[in-house]
Amino acid sequence: MRKAELAKPLFILAGICLALFFLSACREELPRITTIYPRIGVMGDVLTIHGTGFGTERNLSFITIAGTPPTSAAYISWSNEEIVVRTPEFGSAGLVYVHRGRQRSNPALFANKAAMPAVARTHIDNGPRVASIQPASGPVGSLITISGGNFGSARNNSAVFFSWTSAEAAGPGFIEISEMEFGYELWSDREIRVRVPDGAVSGNLEIRTPRGYSQQVFFTITEPIGTKVYHERRTFSISHTVDIQVERASSPNALFLWMPQPVVSSSQRNVKVNSRNTEPFIENFQGAALYHFIDTAPGTGWQIAVSHTVDVYAVETNIRNVAQPALNRPSPVRTAFVLPSPLVPSNDPAITTQATAIIVGVPLPFARAQRIFQWIISNIEIQNQPLSGGVIQALEDRVADSYQAALLFSAFARAVGIPAVPVAGVLIDDNNNAVKHYWAEFWLDGFGWVPLDPALGAGAAPPGFTLRQDHAQFYFGNMDNRRIAFSRGEAVFYQMTPHGRTVQRGREFSFQNIWEEATGGLESYYSRWSNVTITEVY
Repeated sequence: MRKAELAKPLFILAGICLALFFLSACREELPRITTIYPRIGVMGDVLTIHGTGFGTERNLSFITIAGTPPTSAAYISWSNEEIVVRTPEFGSAGLVYVHRGRQRSNPALFANKAAMPAVARTHIDNGPRVASIQPASGPVGSLITISGGNFGSARNNSAVFFSWTSAEAAGPGFIEISEMEFGYELWSDREIRVRVPDGAVSGNLEIRTPRGYSQQVFFTITEPIGTKVYHERRTFSISHTVDIQVERASSPNALFLWMPQPVVSSSQRNVKVNSRNTEPFIENFQGAALYHFIDTAPGTGWQIAVSHTVDVYAVETNIRNVAQPALNRPSPVRTAFVLPSPLVPSNDPAITTQATAIIVGVPLPFARAQRIFQWIISNIEIQNQPLSGGVIQALEDRVADSYQAALLFSAFARAVGIPAVPVAGVLIDDNNNAVKHYWAEFWLDGFGWVPLDPALGAGAAPPGFTLRQDHAQFYFGNMDNRRIAFSRGEAVFYQMTPHGRTVQRGREFSFQNIWEEATGGLESYYSRWSNVTITEVY
């Protein structure tokens, strides 16, 4: 009995100690990030993380950027309030977390500078110098080598510009090398290799870097196929919003929003932000403005409102020779934009069988594209009201809306080796109302992108839009100035975190695969995206 009586208080004491241990563990300070510097950098940069609760030694603790942990050798120092580490290789942007045991900090966003878009800078002394351009002439899409000095060891915010003009312009303007056309092949301090962009005309070429502008050097665009004319400029002021209402959330959490922006192209230019009530984390993240909100609380709500101006030109093409010239290198556009995708299933047997039947006896790409366009507007009933279903259903039912018709053309074209992309945006009617609309473009080596609109070509204009009488002929190779494009091809974004919960929005005015991403304790929220509104036309 005495042993049992002695064991009882020992058992109670052990329980108290165990409870105190768990209580102490529960009260242990969670790791929390207050700031990171820099917020934008490249692989190998030194990243400094400030905060609390990191632990006095690293031991088994670690950080991740976009789900990627650095190697042990990358850590420079670790203290309870500061971590210094060299960044690992990661994607365009991602969340930074501090992990200590089973605990994880709140997130902070770090962006890859190498993925940031190029922008023009004002002229300063000691800028880039062009010594030679080889060859000194060539068609659109051809590869040229620019030799000289002071270009910079990496492109970063530098760019190459070619001459561009419109029918009404008093003098030539400039058009930048296109990322969509894989325009930059090499950038070093003494040599740049680029591809001539769509819309370029014979005239001066210049290089713009943070050090200044180069002297202008004349480059001749050879035009063995035909010409492209831009005219009748219209300037639109547009606005769109997204409303967010948080219902259930606990810390840590984060919400990301990708807001589409009008694309820049040879016919859609001078895209500018008029106003916005919230600054994005990244101004132009692969064609969208990236917003992020950290540790949102239940019951909170806000609206992001953005207004842009954009110049839109009508386009007229004149193809004199349907045969394409031989470029000095294989075209990456011809390689990339003939591949199938979930949106454009060009390898589906139904697509390949029908596409092959359509172009029998037609060997050249331009004539093949024209035959596909004519087959679609003659054999598919295109309606001006939105329908459900994708490309295959439209082909089976022989009924489509502008969305399905644009995808169907792109799929047929890719199936027979013609690079093509669907385009998403809005069409502006006679009363300046914007309605979601879809069209397409195909690529000809030596010429560039050729626009077409199967829906309007078939006469399926939305109510309030006055259609041209020659619509069946005009909307192959030509385009009006009453539309604004938000994506050319698919805008593919990657998640900020491996376990983020993404939102996809079908049949919107941009072909984005991700519109929203919630992470951490953001369990429930409501979002409402507005339509695009035209506020002014001039």
